[in-house]
Amino acid sequence: MNTTILRKSILGIAGLAVAGGLAAGPLNHDTPTIDTRPVATVQADKPAVDTDKLIPHGVQGTQSRIDLNDEQTGNAKAIIAATKKAGMDERAAVVSIATSLQESKLENLGHLGDRNDHDSQGLFQQRPSSGWGTVEQITDPEYATLAFLKGLKQVDGWQDMPLTKAAQTVQVSAYP
Repeated sequence: MNTTILRKSILGIAGLAVAGGLAAGPLNHDTPTIDTRPVATVQADKPAVDTDKLIPHGVQGTQSRIDLNDEQTGNAKAIIAATKKAGMDERAAVVSIATSLQESKLENLGHLGDRNDHDSQGLFQQRPSSGWGTVEQITDPEYATLAFLKGLKQVDGWQDMPLTKAAQTVQVSAYP
């Protein structure tokens, strides 16, 4: 028999016995005495984890990694430098880099013609028509990062949000 099931069964039976004893009340109706000795604590197994929620497809993959080329590495460094210039912390840099990685694979994209999402350009796929700046500005890594960080600062509690929620709140992406 599975030891976890056996252990849970024994703990359950012990719990029922204690509950039954408490419900029946003391057999001796004399003045009760209180035992002040420390009681050992027994910790039951944690409830089973629903892996369907953790791993939606039922299979956990290996740790992933992304090899960055020189352009992508340079852009990540530019994002870090701009974050420091803005006086923001490492968490802001992580949110910024992750956002750019999602939006453009850390590539400073110009207009992609038919493959373009409206007029989105640059590291963060910001749109001039949405007020992010001119094409020249949003394709400048420092400007684009500072614009993103300005939006991030306006999100209440972004430091404690999941990275994806903080990024989406700033980006308002059609494909979050």
